[in-house]
Amino acid sequence: MKDILRELEDRRAIARLGGGETRVAAQHAKGKLTARERIDLLVDEGSFEEYDTFVTHRCTDFGMEENRPAGDGVVTGWGTVNGRMVYVFSQDFTVLGGSVSATHAAKICKIMDMAMQNGAPVIGMNDSGGARIQEGVDSLAGYGEVFQRNIMASGVVPQISMIMGPCAGGAVYSPAMTDFIFMVKDSSYMFVTGPDVVRTVTNEQVTAEELGGASTHTKKSSVADAAFENDVEAITEVRRLIDFLPSSNREKPPVRPFFDAPDRIEPSLDTLIPDNPNVPYDMKELILKVADEADFYEIQENFAKNMITGFIRLEGQTVGVVANQPMVLAGCLDIDSSRKAARFVRFCDAFEIPLLTLIDVPGFLPGTTQEYGGVIKHGAKLLFAYGEATVPKVSVITRKAYGGAYVVMDSKHLRSDVNYAWPTSEIAVMGAKGATEILYRSELGDPEKIAARTAHYEDRFANPFVAAERGFIDEVIQPRMTRKRICRAFASLRGKKLQNPWKKHDNIPL
Repeated sequence: MKDILRELEDRRAIARLGGGETRVAAQHAKGKLTARERIDLLVDEGSFEEYDTFVTHRCTDFGMEENRPAGDGVVTGWGTVNGRMVYVFSQDFTVLGGSVSATHAAKICKIMDMAMQNGAPVIGMNDSGGARIQEGVDSLAGYGEVFQRNIMASGVVPQISMIMGPCAGGAVYSPAMTDFIFMVKDSSYMFVTGPDVVRTVTNEQVTAEELGGASTHTKKSSVADAAFENDVEAITEVRRLIDFLPSSNREKPPVRPFFDAPDRIEPSLDTLIPDNPNVPYDMKELILKVADEADFYEIQENFAKNMITGFIRLEGQTVGVVANQPMVLAGCLDIDSSRKAARFVRFCDAFEIPLLTLIDVPGFLPGTTQEYGGVIKHGAKLLFAYGEATVPKVSVITRKAYGGAYVVMDSKHLRSDVNYAWPTSEIAVMGAKGATEILYRSELGDPEKIAARTAHYEDRFANPFVAAERGFIDEVIQPRMTRKRICRAFASLRGKKLQNPWKKHDNIPL
């Protein structure tokens, strides 16, 4: 018996060493942690239960039968994050470059199946050289099996991808189908075709970092949601994100203790809106002053900055925030901001996270670039996302809500539950100057008349009261009372039940 136990421990020790001390040292030299070190940081101490420690590949071509490391380049299992279960896979770059074989993929598929069955998030740590060439189509088949799991798990359990090394070729499509992607600066990259192929086919000279680094994907492509300085910071932030999310679509998000009075009055908000309607202000100030303990977890902070998305808590309960940012492009909706917000709204709706929308939008961004790029269809994505969402929805119009953008941004007409407006808000088809020039085109030669007409239009329409008269705004509220009013609104909606008509699935304008 002792011999068997000793053999078990010896085998386990070899498996834990991954590719050996030399390769582990090389991993550390790049500023990267090993697969197991990453898991140890992610989950609560002592909570990790590993599966398939001794699985090996079955390839016999190209001399592979001589090199069959235990675990086959990926560590899989489950643990807890702040006491809540999560399933984890962490690719081990020290073992055959973390390359994906049929058995490597099977290990990932097993824990994804368990996550869906048992209702827990899946966190994948990607650090892989890609498909294992020696296995050929078996490796590609393994990828396909993982992709199918990503699709089936979408909207069932939260899926989080951490890109902590290379992720290229077909490997990028698994993270692309997950809910959140986080990258590490200077040590991770994602692209379908690498710099060498790009150079051969298009003659473009580009580095791996320029083509698919963290900066590219957080600022330009929107593929990644955030980038962090190193592995430790990335893992710490994922632990923080998990605290905002439900374990599955069968559960509500967790309720955390809070130490911030729901009826807190914030007098500084009375002066947040500048007297000049064309002067910007920072919408994040409002978000922080409304949230429990000023805690805001922003998603895609560096992409489409004219739109803010992220999570706060109100009375300890997770709420998704979508807000126009007047500091960038005057808060206009455009292609990028519409896509960003639509995806976030759909995530929240899939996982029963209530939505708070803070509105200051002068319209859609004009121009040929936007029209040629399909702003109509992209704007319709956000419209569609809000209209199909059945979670509790509360909105606050702080200043401008003009034209179609007013309707798109969670208006009463898209089944929003509670719609508030500040006294500074202007709800109209368009701004006073533009409207006057259309309505009184024959008087354009008389500046005094036009000025008088503009003033009249402002008095009549540049306020929230016309919309309030129609019932499109539920109440005009004092800015200082915003936290209290929205906390009470969400409290009143906790029992909300709303179902869309039966359908196999919708056909959102993609």
